[in-house]
Amino acid sequence: MNTRRITDLARQLRVDSVRAAAAAGSGHPTSSMSAADLMAVLLAGHLRYDFERPAHPANDRFILSKGHASPLLYAAYKAAGAINETELLTFRKLGSRLEGHPTPRRLPWVETATGSLGQGLPVGVGVALAGKRLDRTGYRVWVLCGDSELAEGSVWEAAEHAGHEHLDNLIVLVDVNRLGQRGPTRHGHDLDAYARRFQAFDWHTVEVDGHDVEAVERAYTEAESTAGQPTAIIARTLKGKGVAAVEDREGLHGKPLPDAEEAIAELGGVRDVRVEVQPPPAARMLHTVQGGHLELPRYDIGGEVATRDAFGQALAALGAARGDVVVLDGEVGDSTRAEYFAKEYPDRYFECYIAEQQMVAAAVGMAARGWLPYASTFAAFLTRAHDFVRMASISGSGINLVGSHAGCAIGPDGPSQMGLEDLAMFRAVHGSTVLYPCDANQTARLVAATAGLEGIRYLRTTRGKTPVIYGPTEEFPVGGSKVLRASPEDRLTLVAAGVTVHEALRAADVLAGQGIRVRVVDLYSVKPVDRATLREAADRTGCLLTVEDHREEGGLGDAVLDAFLDGRPVPRLVRLAVRTMPGSATPAEQLHAAGIDAGSISAAARLLVEHAVVP
Repeated sequence: MNTRRITDLARQLRVDSVRAAAAAGSGHPTSSMSAADLMAVLLAGHLRYDFERPAHPANDRFILSKGHASPLLYAAYKAAGAINETELLTFRKLGSRLEGHPTPRRLPWVETATGSLGQGLPVGVGVALAGKRLDRTGYRVWVLCGDSELAEGSVWEAAEHAGHEHLDNLIVLVDVNRLGQRGPTRHGHDLDAYARRFQAFDWHTVEVDGHDVEAVERAYTEAESTAGQPTAIIARTLKGKGVAAVEDREGLHGKPLPDAEEAIAELGGVRDVRVEVQPPPAARMLHTVQGGHLELPRYDIGGEVATRDAFGQALAALGAARGDVVVLDGEVGDSTRAEYFAKEYPDRYFECYIAEQQMVAAAVGMAARGWLPYASTFAAFLTRAHDFVRMASISGSGINLVGSHAGCAIGPDGPSQMGLEDLAMFRAVHGSTVLYPCDANQTARLVAATAGLEGIRYLRTTRGKTPVIYGPTEEFPVGGSKVLRASPEDRLTLVAAGVTVHEALRAADVLAGQGIRVRVVDLYSVKPVDRATLREAADRTGCLLTVEDHREEGGLGDAVLDAFLDGRPVPRLVRLAVRTMPGSATPAEQLHAAGIDAGSISAAARLLVEHAVVP
């Protein structure tokens, strides 16, 4: 180890962090400066990475969990020759790849978007799981965390998961610089406080002076030789290290240095140290997409099958056809029916226990390694992981999320188990796809369809059995819908999805017997929505009645309204949704109490027809 050269590199990383933030007029140079020695030792002697081939299967993976310290990451890229001096000084400027918080959408060397603290380690666990159990190419996963973010519960979900899985390919560098945004952190420089917590989750820990490059070198070597446990290197550092005016001082978080030129001079001036990063060993990818024929399950019209059952069976079929499919579940696989896949392909099934944030984060990590994740739990519990879904979208991650036990139709379990906000949550995510099938064959087809989509895909399934109304060869394009009842005499249109499709069909039959013809649309694609069909229905019938087992805000009704926000006249639109706080009751009683069963739909339709202007 060339101590002097690494010390010079660390000073350069500090200088370039200061320069980048000064050029931008904003940023977090002091948070970058505290971790510069940790980064210098890693870059110069321990990271195995080919910047020309970021997809190399044996590349180590580096995750900057403290994403606000992006100047340090970009300074490291410059030292490695991945970016040049000119680009470094475009930090935070319009059109620059060097965003305030790094994202893989802009930079191929970034594993995942960070910036919402407490997410880097959970995603790193997913990457390490892929390396340990799937890729098996021997790469290490390095995660740089700040001490402030260790207050996040998601960090400890990840720590427990990593310890349980014996992820000795995972090394976490904790930059304990003592200062958060508004003042001192909870534990300050008490390294042992952090060590005890990691040790409780069966981690190997090393406490070190984070500015002693020789001690850091020894700690990294120890971590690399530790078997059977992940390692946390807990480093005591100083925020703003190297510049007396800002070192270990409060009130400077997220601000450029007051006098950048003076600080650069104090750090020894601008340097141009270049690092030859250690190349990865030769390796080949072990997983490939199998070219086998996809044989989806088939269900007979007239039977009754829960869509959660069809999901599980279709997922197992997809696993037979594609070797890149992996499944994660939140200890409810017997309910979501993800267990069907687990029984067939246990090597590609990951039990995340009741830790929904970690489940979604692990899916993001596996997707970053080229796998196709399906993660499932009750729809209600995915709300706990919303921030991870949001950040996954920022990453451009391709993951499939499946929420079972949706709506009040689950029956007597009560409102804590009812997903009533999930459609709104996922519709609001950038670039998402939201699907809500009503029968088994439709579900199977949509499970297969999601494998070929990009971005965040959400599939909502139902606990109870529902009638099979479509044949096994029916097609269900994403962005489409199905018109199940239509005639020239239609007085209004019922728009439903999932369990309410069957209620709408029953209502339509009752209304037909009373001389009132209505159109019925199965809007299984909630996002993107079938605007053409909805607009035609509005033109033909003049009135739309939406019915959904979901809260009124943000769900099916709002999706339908979106079809008419292009300046054209908005048709008469009435929404039936769950507006009360449900209790415990049978599924039928729940639907009736919420006003979304066949009887309620019929009553609302009759009232509308009495007042509607017939076109």
